[in-house]
Amino acid sequence: MEILRSVWILAEVERPLLTVLLLVGLVIGCAVGSAYARARRGWNDYQTVKKSVPGARRGAWSLIRGVVVKAAVIGVLLFGAVAYAAVGSDEESAGPAPTQSPTQSEPPHR
Repeated sequence: MEILRSVWILAEVERPLLTVLLLVGLVIGCAVGSAYARARRGWNDYQTVKKSVPGARRGAWSLIRGVVVKAAVIGVLLFGAVAYAAVGSDEESAGPAPTQSPTQSEPPHR
């Protein structure tokens, strides 16, 4: 009985201190818990992105390869057009140019 009474008295004296310690522990626990959850989400996101990088890299290189091939084809066509325009056609001339032939016109009637 004496022990129970001394615990009760100790609890009465220590109650404000225990309340403050409990509140401080709750605040620190919430801060640490939210930081842990944020770190865990970040790690999971990192692992997901890390696994998707090789596929994305292959896709990027295939897109770049397509653009380079199209640019090369356009360059070859432009080079051919410029070379053709610079050399001219193979035919010297198609023949004499047509001339105007005089036409017989009727005099105007009055």
